[in-house]
Amino acid sequence: MKSSLRVETLVLDSEGLSAWIAAKDPKTTALLKAFDAIGAEFVVCANTIVEVMHAKVNLPRLDWLLARTKVEPVTEQSARAAAKLLKATGLHGHKYAIDATVAEMAMRQPGPVVMLTPDVDDMARLCGDKVRLMPL
Repeated sequence: MKSSLRVETLVLDSEGLSAWIAAKDPKTTALLKAFDAIGAEFVVCANTIVEVMHAKVNLPRLDWLLARTKVEPVTEQSARAAAKLLKATGLHGHKYAIDATVAEMAMRQPGPVVMLTPDVDDMARLCGDKVRLMPL
């Protein structure tokens, strides 16, 4: 990542948050540290927390990270906006529901916004050019 890159907000989808919790991949860890160093605000959608939960998740680390992260709620208004995104892109069903809420939330954040995600194709359809996507 170039040091001249200006990023106001870093959005983590479930894979991004999981990578931050595990901190096992040196490349991802370095990337997250670089975003922190430039002062980017880390943001997750509330339902992303549910999505990362499993029996082996390190709960103390998750709690520690969430205390340093802005967690955006899913409200009726944001859910309706996410549903409109799905309709506009022709996507539907539970496979895309959380992605749509994350995309909708990302587009409301102060820009420039970067999202770490392995799901670049679907997120590109949902976010258009409003969010810069960085593949994990």
